[in-house]
Amino acid sequence: MKIKAIITGSTGMVGEGVLHECLNHSEVESVLVINRRTCNVQHPKLKEIIHKDFSDFSSIENELSGYNAAFLCMGVSSVGMKEEKFNYLTYDLTMALAKPLAKLNPDLTFTYISGVGTDSTEKGRVMWARVKGKTENDIIKLPVKAGFAFRPGVITPTKGLKRTYTSYKVLKPLLPIFRKLFPKYVCSLQELGLAMINVVLNGYDIKVLEVKDIVKLGKE
Repeated sequence: MKIKAIITGSTGMVGEGVLHECLNHSEVESVLVINRRTCNVQHPKLKEIIHKDFSDFSSIENELSGYNAAFLCMGVSSVGMKEEKFNYLTYDLTMALAKPLAKLNPDLTFTYISGVGTDSTEKGRVMWARVKGKTENDIIKLPVKAGFAFRPGVITPTKGLKRTYTSYKVLKPLLPIFRKLFPKYVCSLQELGLAMINVVLNGYDIKVLEVKDIVKLGKE
């Protein structure tokens, strides 16, 4: 089975890294990225759709069928944001795409990026963790082949990519030390991308993947 993937968030660090791994992977046949602005990547496998309204994908639904993987990497920081807005940007916009994709592609595998500390109960005191938990839960429940939630912590960037967060550039010399001291919280962007590809190809026995799972699958 060759992967035909849709990727969101490719104008951010994580999405760019996942896209990079997909374009360089022999088992990935084609990739569609959906962005509000171009990711400025050219590749024979790649098609890009610029779509401004992520709350409504009805105008491009005819281009969303025929895929067996969706790598949902779009996300925003919750710092300084009210819960209503964060819920809209995180949950509502994710599900606005996920639901039509599930309807059009019953053999799809979803992989959704959340983060360490996400609250699966949806009832905890930390706002972002509740919202991410609800998003994880509802992605996993969708009527498709499979749904997985990935919870990376600190991410070692991939050399040569353009969208590395400034904080990671500053911390770059310390990241190998962090990984040695705190292996449960640090993975590489390459491992994350490969792990997402590998769950589509081979499945996995749990639906919510912590850093240790990401590292394990990213080496296979």
